[in-house]
Amino acid sequence: AHAKIWHLYDTSFRPTQGGQVSIALSSHWISPRRMTEHSIKECQKSLDFVLGWFAKPIFIDGDYPESMKNNLSSLLPDFTESEKKFIKGTADFFALSFGPTLTIRLDGVDVIGYTAWSLMDGFEWHRGYSIRRGLFYVDFLSQDKKLLPKSSALFYQKLIENNGFPPLPENQPLEGTFPCDFAWGVVDNCIQVDTTLSQFTDPNVYLWDVHHSKRLIKVDGAVTKTRKSYCVDFAAIRPQIALLQEMHVTHFHFSLDWALILPLGNRSQVNLTVLRFYRCVASELVRANITPVVALWRPAAPHQGLPAPLARHGAWENPHTALAFAEYASLCFQDLGRHVKFWITMHEPSTRNMTYSAGHNLLKAHALAWRTYDEKFRRSQKGKISIALQADWIEPACPFSPEDREVAERVLEFDIGWLAEPIFGSGDYPRVMRDWLNQRNNFLLPYFTDEEKKLIRGSFDFLALSHYTTILVDWEKEDPIKYNDYLAVQEMTDITWLNSPGQVAVVPWGLRKVLNWLKAKYGDLPMYIISNGIDDDPHAAQDSLRVYYMQNYVNEALKAYILDGINLCGYFAYSFNDRTAPKFGLYRYAANQFEPKPSMKYYRKIIDNNGFPGPETLGRFCPEEFTLCAECSFFHTRKSLLAFIAFLLFAFVISLSLIFYYSKKGRRGYK
Repeated sequence: AHAKIWHLYDTSFRPTQGGQVSIALSSHWISPRRMTEHSIKECQKSLDFVLGWFAKPIFIDGDYPESMKNNLSSLLPDFTESEKKFIKGTADFFALSFGPTLTIRLDGVDVIGYTAWSLMDGFEWHRGYSIRRGLFYVDFLSQDKKLLPKSSALFYQKLIENNGFPPLPENQPLEGTFPCDFAWGVVDNCIQVDTTLSQFTDPNVYLWDVHHSKRLIKVDGAVTKTRKSYCVDFAAIRPQIALLQEMHVTHFHFSLDWALILPLGNRSQVNLTVLRFYRCVASELVRANITPVVALWRPAAPHQGLPAPLARHGAWENPHTALAFAEYASLCFQDLGRHVKFWITMHEPSTRNMTYSAGHNLLKAHALAWRTYDEKFRRSQKGKISIALQADWIEPACPFSPEDREVAERVLEFDIGWLAEPIFGSGDYPRVMRDWLNQRNNFLLPYFTDEEKKLIRGSFDFLALSHYTTILVDWEKEDPIKYNDYLAVQEMTDITWLNSPGQVAVVPWGLRKVLNWLKAKYGDLPMYIISNGIDDDPHAAQDSLRVYYMQNYVNEALKAYILDGINLCGYFAYSFNDRTAPKFGLYRYAANQFEPKPSMKYYRKIIDNNGFPGPETLGRFCPEEFTLCAECSFFHTRKSLLAFIAFLLFAFVISLSLIFYYSKKGRRGYK
């Protein structure tokens, strides 16, 4: 039938009308999970049975695909030779109906047009009116079937105006470097607390059992004298620091384990061994010229990272937990503050899994800890302290839609502003947040007293954020699974975005947008990107996705610093190794060995270049600066005295030598 119509037009109408005729075919796409010969053939068969069924006779040779003929045998009719010749070539172009777009430039396909389905909501075949696929919303219940343009209509209008996606200056890679004192760091959320000491601190005597077990056997009753133990005796510390030095980072961010240090949640029982281990980690980092960045608490299993007694008594729902946190913070400042000058009170408290009362107490706990440091320890320790918030960007699905922009701002305030506004802004919760809850008759958001507002507001020295991805939001309910009834927002992902194996979208420009949003909300504050990273395939030899992710996210950070004037002070890659953060590490961990991935070497290159230097910045070099360890400060501040003592010692040795020489010479002359 198709061929007859094509020939009819070709012979009777084309000469006078000069038009084109073809057939519109529909197809899916399928890829083999494993690139074996069998899998490839099965995928090809799947395409043959859908697209090839009609495309091969028309566009190739007038006959069905071989896979169809082999599998269907007598069920598939045969074409005569004359029918094959009649059908072959009966198309002036290839028309394809397909869900995802076909993004011409990369593959060189001669795509000459694009038609969106569909103009307005209507009858969708077997699914009837249960789904809406129109660019215009149809109110089926209204008398005149009123039409309203959806976000997609506004987006498509802009797309047509631009004739595609013209390269914007802000989306091009930027050449340039960060300031010389920029903090280049890496994150290890939960370092392994291994308090095993080296053999030099063991007083026992051992013998080799060379005949039987081939192992060391302790000799009962035999002990030797041992020296005093030092930080280097913790066998687990030095190898980790060696890896950090190999990476060339200037900062290392890790979290303390509150439950390990204070098992009962108060200072009645302090685990001094664990506390000493952390102190040794910090001091050895400083000795290696790496700045320790220490978080007092991060939510983690079990018990949300809290001591078990506190978790059993309401966790953050209990106001007493805030007081316990302040007591714990004071202990850490007192014991570790000699080596730690960069503190995080709380690392990534998750607002999406938190009650309003828990958030209320958590804010007071942070403020109490900050005030404790500010009033009792800052003058002597000269450090800085703040909170680290998770700040993924929320993008309106249609940036031209006021409704989409409104819901995006609402989600940002609930995700970030909930904790940020009281600390960095007004001292109270965001107005958007309280107004929304009041509209929905939800009055569970607590109120701060005037004293509490003064306590919380301004309790920061810098703004630290963790950022990983971007989420699209829409005001229309389309997918019930991803629809948030609480905030009346539809979450979605762009199918053209690159995704990790864990389905995390790679959207580098989202980092720059959230940095600018924070600056617009809270002013020109010193900012640190305290954690940024993505998962990879643990079985892949090359973590090329992470290299791409790191290159583009760091470049967006550079744009924020150079083009937008963001006071960006540091960037921390997540995560240090696969042992503590499987699939996220810059080091692979297997058979008790750490192996650098390509992403680690790429990050090291960025650090060594201090960004992405171009021809104009190649000649700029930063002088090396060393953070001296506390133990070395005595000698560093007394260089002149040491030089004088060395001179006296040298003169003394020379004098003795001369006295000895001439006395010996005099005795020989006397004889």
